[in-house]
Amino acid sequence: VQLQASGGGLVQSGGSLRLSCVASGSIFSLNDMGWYRQAPGKERELVATITRSGVTKYADSVKGRFTVSRDNLRNTVYLQMNSLKPDDTAVYYCNAGGLKRDWRTFDSWGQGTLVTVSS
Repeated sequence: VQLQASGGGLVQSGGSLRLSCVASGSIFSLNDMGWYRQAPGKERELVATITRSGVTKYADSVKGRFTVSRDNLRNTVYLQMNSLKPDDTAVYYCNAGGLKRDWRTFDSWGQGTLVTVSS
């Protein structure tokens, strides 16, 4: 199963970006999907996750500013990022888990998309 993320870029502080991530391949069902990020010199951290039924979880640092959503028909997860801050600068990775058509589970990562917030 492959994940393709897009939507990163350079934005000024206070601006907005929307990330997208499409899952493709031999997918029978997708369970949790989400976004993580890794800033320079720091460990990868959770940003937001969403279950198949739409239950969401957010890191405290992004609550009220970021919104995670998904389109189950398109196997796509989104991250709407508003009121961006320089501290949000990082490579953002999408993640998805589920079941393949051969009944094996998977836990896949996208290639990462860079978000840079200038002050």
